[in-house]
Amino acid sequence: MKKYFRGLTFYILIFIVILYFVRMFWQQPQQIELFNFTELLNEIDSGNVMSIDLADNRISGMLNDGTYFESYIPSVMSNSFGDYVFNLAKEKDVAIDLVGVPPVETPWFVDILPSVFMILIFVVFWFVFMQNSQGGGNKVMSFGKSKAKLNKPDEGKIITFEDVAGLKEEKEELIEIVDFLKYPKKYIDLGARIPKGILMVGPPGTGKTYLSRAVAGEAGVPFYSISGSDFVEMFVGVGASRVRDLFDTAKKNSPCIIFIDEIDAVGRKRGAGLGGGHDEREQTLNQLLVEMDGFGDHEGVIIIAATNRPDILDTALLRPGRFDREVTVGIPDVIEREAILKVHSKNKPMDPNVDFKVLARRTPGFTPADLENILNESALISARRNNSKIKMETIEEATTKVIAGVEKKSRVISEKERKITAYHESGHAILAKLLPDMDPVHQVTIIPRGRAGGFTMQLPSEDRSYMTQKRMENDLIVLLGGRVAEKIILNDISTGAQNDLSRVTQLAKAMVTKYAMSENLSQMSYADEEEVFLGRDMTTRKNYSEHVAAEIDREIRRIVDNAYDEAYRLLTENENKIHELAQALLEFETVHAEDFEIVFNEGFEALKVFKEAARKTKEAMEESEKQTEKVENIEDKIGKEIDEIVKETIDEENTHS
Repeated sequence: MKKYFRGLTFYILIFIVILYFVRMFWQQPQQIELFNFTELLNEIDSGNVMSIDLADNRISGMLNDGTYFESYIPSVMSNSFGDYVFNLAKEKDVAIDLVGVPPVETPWFVDILPSVFMILIFVVFWFVFMQNSQGGGNKVMSFGKSKAKLNKPDEGKIITFEDVAGLKEEKEELIEIVDFLKYPKKYIDLGARIPKGILMVGPPGTGKTYLSRAVAGEAGVPFYSISGSDFVEMFVGVGASRVRDLFDTAKKNSPCIIFIDEIDAVGRKRGAGLGGGHDEREQTLNQLLVEMDGFGDHEGVIIIAATNRPDILDTALLRPGRFDREVTVGIPDVIEREAILKVHSKNKPMDPNVDFKVLARRTPGFTPADLENILNESALISARRNNSKIKMETIEEATTKVIAGVEKKSRVISEKERKITAYHESGHAILAKLLPDMDPVHQVTIIPRGRAGGFTMQLPSEDRSYMTQKRMENDLIVLLGGRVAEKIILNDISTGAQNDLSRVTQLAKAMVTKYAMSENLSQMSYADEEEVFLGRDMTTRKNYSEHVAAEIDREIRRIVDNAYDEAYRLLTENENKIHELAQALLEFETVHAEDFEIVFNEGFEALKVFKEAARKTKEAMEESEKQTEKVENIEDKIGKEIDEIVKETIDEENTHS
């Protein structure tokens, strides 16, 4: 209704403006000719005057052609000349009107009314324009008002800790906050000071925002949510004003929770840029620091902020008294992933053969957002195929889609490129199988997905927190397997290894500069900090000399060359296995884990026999299911006929009796 009224008001104003301009431009003013006394007498004497009005020394009237005229008699001779004009007009049969009163002059304020009216129209028009540009409501002068959204406990769905799967230790850390918001008196009596600010740190998609909402839901208090970018606008001082308004509003509704998402948008280190410190973002941060210091000890306002870049936050934000408690929300482990999958599958019809434990083991490193996306993609695929339930194989297909991208079977690929891709992926897969402590091969395919022409998927059998030097060296060997296989089999190389080479360079550089896994350098970290500020990068220098930099380059090259030589040796010794797997890929395009084991141990022909047997078994099972369905239909039909016969017999007996 408000939108309709606002739109109707706008069109009414436009109509009034148009109407005013039409009247102003189309209403032509009367043309009045001024005659001197001699000209007036000549016009009357020649019979050109139709009517005449006499009012003291003013003479006006209309000519025969419709033109209006005016003339004035000098005051000193008004009586005699007036009589003369009167007699002459009477003689010429001119209509005479003796007014006898002076004309009414228009007041000055009436003359300026059109201008005032026009100004008012423009003021109203500007008011409506500014109101609409600010999103409606009374926001014309509300630039400095906070944009925080208020979620009250009695409005909408309440999220509690039961809705948050996993994160056991994190929830235990936050239960204390909930207890303080519910029962603040017992803490105040003991002189305890609850943390004013809690910083949620973790990778994107790990549930920082959801966990913060669960805290508000458990405590049953108002929850103000705002993003760090909402504080900063193009107008100077707006961010600081919004910070003040947010905290003033929160204090009036205490106890409550303020949640600031992506606080690094305003909380970055001060003085790190090239342009000095007097900019809008830094003023907003300064105001935020002042407001957090200004809190009373028991005002009941708690700030929860989330970020995935704690390293770039200003140190003043992290000191005790501001954000003095940090809760790390990390990647879930296998048990937590299973619980998360069960939570996201509550409103989805799952097939009985879906095993969440298996899915949890196959998704290491996935965040809760990734797991939710997998189940959503599974539901979309099932709906596309008109399935009534989500099956296990559908979820596995969705997992592959999330990791590698959409399968592009329609892309036309030449036989030569298919052969290059097959041998390239065979090199990766064979080395992953030959090297110890490597993740098992889950799938090898030459079907393009996303930006990849093909890929070899390895899924870890367990979660890892650390990487050993030997494991990282084996990863380098596997990454170089595609390039080496092309060189051995095809005696040529292609651009398909570009991503592999980029990952090899990054991993080898990290081994030398970050983890000190080199033989000829001391146990020191030579890695540059991942600084995001241009000014800091230009005003600092590296913490090692050019000689050490050259030594780092030599060590990186040595590690990569050793990995390349080892990959070349292993693939040369197992060249027949590369051919077997490449033939399988060219024949079937995708080789799954059990198929890969058959090819690696028994060869391509054994896989063909296995596939044929599996096909016949599947056809037999489908035929058996059809026969079973026919038998069930016949049994149902016979049962219905028997029921009808029994019913007819009973009806006849009842009729006879």
